[in-house]
Amino acid sequence: MGFERIDDLLSEVTADGSLHGVAATVVGRDGVLYEGAAGDAKPGTMFRNASMTKAVATTAALQLVEQGRVDLDATVASLVPEFGELQVIDGFQGNEPVLRAPRAQATVRQLMTHTAGCGYHFLNGELLAYCEGQNFPNPLEGAKKSLSAPLVHDPGTVWEYGVSTDWLGMVVEAVSGQTLADYLAEHVYRPLGMTDSTFAPTDEQRARLLPVRFRAPDGSLVATDLDLPAAPEWDAAGHGSYGTVADYGRFVRAWLNGGELDGTRILKEETVELALRDHLDGAPLPKKMEPAIPELSNPVELLDVPQGWGLGFHLYLIDLPGMRSAGSADWSGLFNSFFWIDRKAGIGAVIATQLLPFFDGKMVETILRFEAAVYAELGAAV
Repeated sequence: MGFERIDDLLSEVTADGSLHGVAATVVGRDGVLYEGAAGDAKPGTMFRNASMTKAVATTAALQLVEQGRVDLDATVASLVPEFGELQVIDGFQGNEPVLRAPRAQATVRQLMTHTAGCGYHFLNGELLAYCEGQNFPNPLEGAKKSLSAPLVHDPGTVWEYGVSTDWLGMVVEAVSGQTLADYLAEHVYRPLGMTDSTFAPTDEQRARLLPVRFRAPDGSLVATDLDLPAAPEWDAAGHGSYGTVADYGRFVRAWLNGGELDGTRILKEETVELALRDHLDGAPLPKKMEPAIPELSNPVELLDVPQGWGLGFHLYLIDLPGMRSAGSADWSGLFNSFFWIDRKAGIGAVIATQLLPFFDGKMVETILRFEAAVYAELGAAV
């Protein structure tokens, strides 16, 4: 396959200043179909995976489910007792938060589907008010205490994006007896040949890290101090890993192949199929996510088509014309990185820059053009 139009796209959006650097890969079941980079990004550039860490950490937990060491419907508190101490924010009296016990205990499955009641300070105004009023740390500051902020909903009631996967990482640690970084290195990164994936980049890897830029109100890209902490207190399953686009492409290929890559199996086929089914159980997805901190995220409006959430992945439940197929899985990272896994078409892709706020208009336009080019090339080759 040629994919020359993707080279042209990446060159165009960096040459005109829309993005300072961008890298992408397209993979099939049998290998890499495309790999390219432009602007300040090179093929070996390191990226902050941010929330793209979530799918990899969920894969670790699914391995433990396969082994019978974790039950999807076990309560989180039965494995990580501290979770059972969390209360729910039930409004404020003056400046004081009103807290109460949750009406149900969250399960491991609910951590994977973001229905456990956890939130993020930058997406939930009530949680932000709590953190600011109580001088409570947030997860992006690197303090493990940040995970103990109150729940924002009763478990099982609605989909709310938050620190659920960080707690899932703590489940992996409690059950395996390893740190999340060590577990992933042994059971995911090394088996899949993800040689640059890590929670603690070396000096050499940091030298390859694409700097973060901030989209100023006039549309220009400026330097920013907004970044992940260099030495966080825990291996953040929700946002803490780093790696190359090529590394993440190997992870995508393993999922395309039903849990296997180059003769190495990390998940059973039936586990992959289970994970890529909708598990929301009636809990609604939001139509739009409005940020509480605009410096970190723009508003995110979901397409008005049937969608769901599997075990660790967002799902489209219908074909998108000229783009991905029904059942495709995807997600993204805070610094404007994105991936999708289309098992029906046998294709997946990763595209990344390092830019704030999330859901940058220029990057979203680039992603849409990138995906359309991928499927146009795929159609031309059939």
